Amino acid sequence: MELEFGFGNTVQKVSVPDKNVIGVLHANEVKHELEGADEVRRALANPIGAPLLKEVVRPGEKVAIVTSDITRPMPTYVVMPPLLDSLYEAGVKKEDITLVFALGSHRHHTPEEMKKLAGERAYAEIKCVDSDPTDCVHMGVTSHGTPVDVFRTVAEADRRICLGNIEYHYFAGYSGGAKAIMPGVSTRAAIQSNHSQMVSEDACAGKLEGNPVREDIEEAGAICGIDYILNVVLDEHKHVIMAAAGDAVKAHREACRFLDRIYRKEIPERADIVLVSQGGAPKDLNLYQTQKALDNAKHAVKKGGIVILIGSCKEGLGEGVFEDWMLHSPSPKAMIERIRTDFQLGGHKAAAIAMVLENADIYLVSDLPEDFVRKIFLEPKASAQEALDCAFAKLGKDATVLAMPYGGSTLPLAAK
Repeated sequence: MELEFGFGNTVQKVSVPDKNVIGVLHANEVKHELEGADEVRRALANPIGAPLLKEVVRPGEKVAIVTSDITRPMPTYVVMPPLLDSLYEAGVKKEDITLVFALGSHRHHTPEEMKKLAGERAYAEIKCVDSDPTDCVHMGVTSHGTPVDVFRTVAEADRRICLGNIEYHYFAGYSGGAKAIMPGVSTRAAIQSNHSQMVSEDACAGKLEGNPVREDIEEAGAICGIDYILNVVLDEHKHVIMAAAGDAVKAHREACRFLDRIYRKEIPERADIVLVSQGGAPKDLNLYQTQKALDNAKHAVKKGGIVILIGSCKEGLGEGVFEDWMLHSPSPKAMIERIRTDFQLGGHKAAAIAMVLENADIYLVSDLPEDFVRKIFLEPKASAQEALDCAFAKLGKDATVLAMPYGGSTLPLAAK
């Protein structure tokens, strides 16, 4: 069987004996009538749990639209034209609309990146800015003790509209919804407080109810005030196949249910070897983002097995604290012990990788130097094929293989 895995803007090809393959996790086929901007227009015309947008916004009001940064596959450029049309129809002026890229703890964009994300029309018509965690307004505190400190442009707007794509998130349950506010346009201290709850067993992919991280996110969103969301679900080729507009919770839940129909995958058993990638650029820019695919793969690999993680990581590790933990911890176990007593944003992803290493080896196929990869407790391989050959050499020619070409999206559930 010939398999392909996204690797930056290219692919890694792998040949696997058919007899070893127990599954290739692709999206389930779900019927949908519309795609792209047409589906977005349909969603805006049929909001969930809220009136039409033109009945929410008023002429003269300042509107902040919060969307994802370059590390996410959210096609803001597809969503913005229908959204702008709806806002203009309501009488909102171009100069009163600001598109905010929610950086969370990520790097700033170049003007060219902003234009690509927003799309030429939005970039030309309205103001586009990055969020700034050093310029925030304190709006309250959640019941979990998380400060709601929100980027000033968003906090001081009359109306807030949150965009995002829905996919599984390894401790918030799902992306999207109020996540555009927390952590999207929040301070590092606020993000750290929220993410510190990831150590709970209920903070896991695919779980919303009873998930302390998601509950904290939505409480922060409610304190800040979200007037509307517009979330989308993407197929494996990053095309919009479903959109949900309206109430920050009700519309979000509808999109999550749709996602489950596509990407929640039952597998007969865990595999000896799991081949996994994020699907290529932009989701494998760095290890900080590529880790999301690894965290889903952990649900599919046997104890003592091997995860082959395929991702360019051409920008390196991707976050300062994450890099410090990965490069300067004496062992993976030390990272796990540290996160329980010294939670640090960035360190949480290092600990998450360490938790996978407790049960399986990780072979990394990337653009990172081999010596560097070894320093972070992973085993470097020059190609996905070489990694698989080495895995067979270690585990035997009869080792079972599971492939996850879009590991950040597909969530495996093993029957045993």
